[in-house]
Amino acid sequence: MRRYGKHTDEDDIRSRPNRKGNRPRTHIRPKHEDAGEGLVLTVDRGRLTCLVEDRVVMAMKARELGRKAAVVGDRVALVGDLSGKKDTLARIVRIEERDSVLRRTADDDDPYERVVVANADQLAIVTALADPEPRPRLIDRCLVAAFDGGLTPLLVMTKSDLAPPDELLELYGALDIPYVVTSREELENGAAAGLVREHLDGKITAFVGHSGVGKTTLVNTLVPEDRRRVTGHVNAVTGRGRHTTTSALALPLSSEAGGWVVDTPGVRSFGLAHIDPSRVINAFPDLVPGTEGCPRACSHDEPDCALDAWVADGHADPARLYSLRRLLSTRERKEGD
Repeated sequence: MRRYGKHTDEDDIRSRPNRKGNRPRTHIRPKHEDAGEGLVLTVDRGRLTCLVEDRVVMAMKARELGRKAAVVGDRVALVGDLSGKKDTLARIVRIEERDSVLRRTADDDDPYERVVVANADQLAIVTALADPEPRPRLIDRCLVAAFDGGLTPLLVMTKSDLAPPDELLELYGALDIPYVVTSREELENGAAAGLVREHLDGKITAFVGHSGVGKTTLVNTLVPEDRRRVTGHVNAVTGRGRHTTTSALALPLSSEAGGWVVDTPGVRSFGLAHIDPSRVINAFPDLVPGTEGCPRACSHDEPDCALDAWVADGHADPARLYSLRRLLSTRERKEGD
């Protein structure tokens, strides 16, 4: 049935009014060329604390960014009131390209990946040598996430007065990971901060570790003027600690070289559902040439992998291949194994 006559005019055609106003929609977004540059320090319920020059500015994400979320460590562009005065709020209108990303999922079956921190140079994996006992599988998973995300790992072992570090050092020796060993006394008197700081100056370092290992205590000694949280205690029955850090927070190091420490919430699991195993080999540059003879889509942990013969011919240390395959298989093992 014809709705209009033969000779219709544009004025004759009814248009449905825009319920949200009369402005036409457009996909063209403003460039915000005059936006200020900032660094995201922490995120709390939709509010982002940013550092703009030497001012701390509260901001929210602009609607035009859609579902793209800013995380701690992101370099962002902001508009609006950038004075940092009380009760002012700026808008984040652009998230700059990231140099590195540390991601995790709740477990290996969870398709939703969470970005923990962006643009960090290294990942400090904090583990206690006792009380609670070390969890090598969790360390392995953190290493895989670091290698995949472009972060250099640093192993920090605490409570050496309760147990020696030899076993862990032997387990990770082939990976050539820099490490620091500290005792409870060194944590308390601040000596541990001096040992760790040598690896932090001039870098952005994210700290991860499960509860009770002394991670936040260490951060508190590194950045005493920004004391983070009260420390938790280890449950004598479960051997697990109480979470004392509830959100990631970037804190500046007070040193001539500068640098940032990012304290993250304690983790009890580190899912790797988002990890592409084929990228882990890139953290083993001495083994990469041996993969040229591998079959297509080789996981480097199967019978036809060319790395076996290549390493057997003396081109690389067998311990390095063992370490690679241990990390590749970590998704198939539970973290408490």
